[in-house]
Amino acid sequence: MKLTDRGSHGGGLRVVDLFAGAGGFSLGFELAGCYIKGAIEQDLWASETFLANHPDATVLTGDIEALSDANILRAFGNTQTDIIVGGPPCQGFSVCRRGAGDSQDPRNSLFMEFVRACRLLSPRLIVMENVPNLLKASTASGEPVIDVIKGEFRKLGFHVYHKVLEATDFGVPQIRKRLFVIGCLDPIDFPFPVPTHAVTHGQRSMFDAIRPTPTLWDAISDLPKINSGEGAPTMPYSASATNEYQLRLRQGSSDLRNHTAMKHSARMVERFASMKSGQSVADVAVHLRPFARNSNGKISEKAYDQNNRRMHPDRPCHTVPAAFYANFVHPYAHRNFTPREGARIQSFPDRYVFCGKPTVVSQKLLAREGRFEEKHLCQYNQIGNAVPPLLAEAVALNLVDQVFQGGQINASAWEQLAPERAAYREIQRQEMQESSR
Repeated sequence: MKLTDRGSHGGGLRVVDLFAGAGGFSLGFELAGCYIKGAIEQDLWASETFLANHPDATVLTGDIEALSDANILRAFGNTQTDIIVGGPPCQGFSVCRRGAGDSQDPRNSLFMEFVRACRLLSPRLIVMENVPNLLKASTASGEPVIDVIKGEFRKLGFHVYHKVLEATDFGVPQIRKRLFVIGCLDPIDFPFPVPTHAVTHGQRSMFDAIRPTPTLWDAISDLPKINSGEGAPTMPYSASATNEYQLRLRQGSSDLRNHTAMKHSARMVERFASMKSGQSVADVAVHLRPFARNSNGKISEKAYDQNNRRMHPDRPCHTVPAAFYANFVHPYAHRNFTPREGARIQSFPDRYVFCGKPTVVSQKLLAREGRFEEKHLCQYNQIGNAVPPLLAEAVALNLVDQVFQGGQINASAWEQLAPERAAYREIQRQEMQESSR
């Protein structure tokens, strides 16, 4: 475990981000006026990205399961934590699997580390996000996983709500659904934000308050035009912004970071050049399809429709996953997206810099060859794993407006948890005494 403390509180509601990744969730709350107090993230490169963009935060880099209560309280317990956010990995129960047994139960997963941190830090508000498929999952006994999750939060005194939100409804140029679970010490009349945007396909919205969701081309058309293998870690803008989305994401940035294109073979460039919008590797001529693995040039009989799909410029992009460097082809250039283009699609501002290598070879190969210094989340992974900041901002603005009126909240529920906070302070005192012997 590594602790990095980079400053003092500068105002605003205090947020701690668990399973923080590159910090998209935190950025959304920061855009809503909150202060990012700290974070816990296991991956080194993602943690470096978080610190580079949230320099005043205290960041614990390490496995949350290895952190004692005293570790967490020492890092974040000196001042009140108002809000805890995070997306605990829930792959074990995100879909219902026959014979999964206890692994389907969130009480046997990292979700309980989220609960532990909430118990320790006693926030007034919690916001957890995850995959929508979690709503389809059940424990071995048939209990819906979402009911178990909400039940654990209710044990801490929270009123709990959940809903699946669509990123395009909040100005993100990407089709991306995420489940949000919100807990508050006081009941909330409207826990989820009202959509501000809609995918209009060029048609005027019937409601003036609803604005058109930016398209993929709205998001990236002003970025420097580069081909396969071109670009640089830092480069100047080559064109002016042409729309409100571009103007907003350029704010605070004098140059462009992370706009480097992967180097493709001549054969792959030819393959991309043969594709029209909406087509994938499954649609290209047979002689341009990928070679089978270890086949000495034999064409693979399998052509996966989800690989290397050329995106439509006049629509929102498909969901950006962790491996999106191989999923999508630029709408006009004959190459995959750069990290910066992916960041634009995710709604990260250009000032947000991503650390670590742009890409790495497979994690299995790195482990097999002992290259552990590279066994981290690359820039593409960090971007694809993130909560879109503009979606997080919409969630944050709605909650801050209702729950924290002028930064204040009805303190009755907060005071009711005082004995539990005192008990954990005693645990911290005892652990610190033992460690000093």
